[in-house]
Amino acid sequence: EMLGNFSFGDYFKSDAIKFAYTLLTEVYGLPPERLAFTVYANDDEAYNIWVNEMGVDPKRVARLGPKTNFWQMAETGPCGPTSELHWDKYPDRGIDNIIPSLEAEDDRFLELWNLVFMQFNRTQPDEQHTGKYDVPLPAPGVDTGMGLERILSVVNGVEANYETDLFLPIIHKTQELTGHSDAERDANIVPYRVIADHVRAAVFLIADGVLPGAKGRDAICRLVIRRAARFGAKIGFHQPFLADIADSVIDIMGGHYTDLVERAGAIKRVITLEEERFLRTMERGLSELDLMLMEISGNGGRVLPGDKAFYLKATLGLPIQVTKDIVEERGFSVDMQGFQAAEDEHAIASGGDRPMGTIEAAEVYNNLLTDIQHEGKLGASGVTYEPYEHLHVDDRVLALLVDGQPVDSAIAGDRVEAVLGTTGFYVESGGQVSDTGIIRGDGWVIEIEDMKRPVGGLIVHVGEVAEGRPHVGDMATAEVDVDRRADITRNHTATHLLHAALRNRLGDHVQQRGSLVAPDRLRFDFVHDGKIDANTLRAIEDEINGVILANYAVQPKEKSLQEARKEGAMALFGEKYGDRVRTISIVDHDGSRRYSYELCGGCHVP
Repeated sequence: EMLGNFSFGDYFKSDAIKFAYTLLTEVYGLPPERLAFTVYANDDEAYNIWVNEMGVDPKRVARLGPKTNFWQMAETGPCGPTSELHWDKYPDRGIDNIIPSLEAEDDRFLELWNLVFMQFNRTQPDEQHTGKYDVPLPAPGVDTGMGLERILSVVNGVEANYETDLFLPIIHKTQELTGHSDAERDANIVPYRVIADHVRAAVFLIADGVLPGAKGRDAICRLVIRRAARFGAKIGFHQPFLADIADSVIDIMGGHYTDLVERAGAIKRVITLEEERFLRTMERGLSELDLMLMEISGNGGRVLPGDKAFYLKATLGLPIQVTKDIVEERGFSVDMQGFQAAEDEHAIASGGDRPMGTIEAAEVYNNLLTDIQHEGKLGASGVTYEPYEHLHVDDRVLALLVDGQPVDSAIAGDRVEAVLGTTGFYVESGGQVSDTGIIRGDGWVIEIEDMKRPVGGLIVHVGEVAEGRPHVGDMATAEVDVDRRADITRNHTATHLLHAALRNRLGDHVQQRGSLVAPDRLRFDFVHDGKIDANTLRAIEDEINGVILANYAVQPKEKSLQEARKEGAMALFGEKYGDRVRTISIVDHDGSRRYSYELCGGCHVP
């Protein structure tokens, strides 16, 4: 983490230097004789402040060049000299050696704090730093940076960041879970440190809304979780454990970053899901990597080809950094140029990252549906849609899309759209959210996160390849998440009960104007011309609970629209219906009285 203070046209060099020196020596209690300082060679003002105003021995102040002590945003624009504050790790080397050590940038000093004095505007490039193009800014500023881990290592009196109060409790938690002695922990200190560092990073990434994925910052989140899991396996973890480590991070940082505490449950769920996903594939990936390295070694080589490394990432979900770690531990290296070439080739074959507009997307989906039907793989009505009875469907993969473009196959980590001939997944409609679940084939799994119907007749499963490499033409099993579906059906039936109770208590003018039916909540929108008092609200609740406790029957039935309307079925405001409709009746035990009767294509409790 970076600490800092700033000034925009307020205090400048003298105060900034005094603030920094006072904080280190009087607040943090660092001995002045363990500190040394640098200034820009031409910055007489800063040098004089340190020596004459602060009383620092000139032997502790080094005047250095622009490489270390001059800041500029670009070749032109704001710029200015800097002054650095250093901690002397080896004071026994003597005061006369301080300036030579700072000039040589050797191991004697640890830089704690950098004070940047934004003093000039450079009007032309000046590679030699003559200063002749530097015009004083009308309101100079100060921008400083100090590493939290570095200053804490000094305050704690330890040599490594991982021995500070920020990391040591995390390492101790890992040790508690492994049951290692201190000697065993120290013998495996690299895995312990990687786990601590990576879990801390993952916790903050997820709290900021970054989720494990295939590209950009999502890929970084995935990498740190998977790399931590892999190092966990090295010290004996074969089941998910990172969420327990995340608790330690939240305990340490949650007092200042309160969103970590508020989102702790979600953070740990995301970490565990990604860890489980990786553990499912890691064993196979490591086995295949072992075979590759044995073959390379047998042929006298020490380099893993880039296409092999890409295969491990694409098909088995081993991030390239994890592969590099393992390969280098065994005295090999990875052909990174070859890996990048293989990755680029895949990106081109998959259509790259080119975004599609609405019209272009509709054209892609229309063409896709037409092609599948022309090949005889789908009838005129398109994908068979069976969301009410069949939550487990076996059928063939008819199409795959990556980045909106049809592809023959997809790889682990790809965001993918999959089309099957038949599906039991519900597609969002009438306020009810789409189903989630998995599609699995021989050696591959796609985790389905959403559904859509981009054009009539085409239903698309949207998700991410979690394992293996699905191909168009593969046989597959599509499985709806039945527990989530059950939660949704309860909430959907509850909206019908709520609708009926509102009409009974408030009047027949009440009509549904919208709704949301999700697994964890429901929302029901309606119009009413007055306030609902507490007694009426209680009566509505009691009525609904009474129907639930009486276990009224829920009866779905398909019939003509004309027949349903004649029987008094309520229709959703603004909804368009075909000649054949699905109705949902909620009736008492002997069937003599309908409590609720609506047109509805959604899913309900049996």
